[in-house]
Amino acid sequence: MNLKNYYTTLFVLFICIGNVSAQFDAPNTPPEESPMPMKPEMTEIWEPEVTVVTPADILGDAPSDAIILFDGKNLDQWVSQKDVSQAAPWKIVDGKFFEVVPNTGGIQTKMKFGDCQLHIEFSAPDEVKFSGQGRGNSGVFFQNRYELQVLDSYQNRTYRNGQAGSIYKDHAPLVNAMKPPLEWNTYDVIYTAPRFKPNGVLESPARITVLHNGVLVQNNATINGLTKYIGLHDYPESHGEDVISLQDHGTTAQFRNIWIRKL
Repeated sequence: MNLKNYYTTLFVLFICIGNVSAQFDAPNTPPEESPMPMKPEMTEIWEPEVTVVTPADILGDAPSDAIILFDGKNLDQWVSQKDVSQAAPWKIVDGKFFEVVPNTGGIQTKMKFGDCQLHIEFSAPDEVKFSGQGRGNSGVFFQNRYELQVLDSYQNRTYRNGQAGSIYKDHAPLVNAMKPPLEWNTYDVIYTAPRFKPNGVLESPARITVLHNGVLVQNNATINGLTKYIGLHDYPESHGEDVISLQDHGTTAQFRNIWIRKL
């Protein structure tokens, strides 16, 4: 064998030995599997089926799952705040709306609510007599604690966080969407109740979104606590569901078409 053939044979031998060694040294692992390709049905949720709710024919009227709090007929869903064993003392007018009877006290629902969607329509007294907080003043209190202000704020200057659409003494509305006194106004509200830990400590505050006459005036706003006329708002105690109440502030504010959905 000449020298060239010797080195060629030696090179081939080294290659063969390396291949055999690699076969013995390589771990006995299966080949890496490719992930399963995604299919459209892998992200489709079918059950349970979404509950069917029939909307009203007229926008603003109650859908099929709403609780009717006032439809013009009676105040059977309400009681006096001064004495909850007594009927609501406010006056129904023409079978269409009811109005505050000043100095009789507020009224509240018989039922209690937490998270909810509320629709309520209101109007100031037809005759404009006063100004500021004296014009058509009332309020919608969620869980009997947190006030969405009712006021005739049409060309009526007052403090920002006390006009119509405000969370009283807390958040001013984003805009003033009030109609003139002879027209009806609507509030459409999404309210999220506060949550408390088992030991009574606040876990998350109440939040509220308000459309005033179809215009957004509170955008998922944080309610900073119990509504107070004097002092900072806070959450002094834990609580569960509670009533919706309407305030008697000494003026004949008017209300109609009130319905609510528990969320």
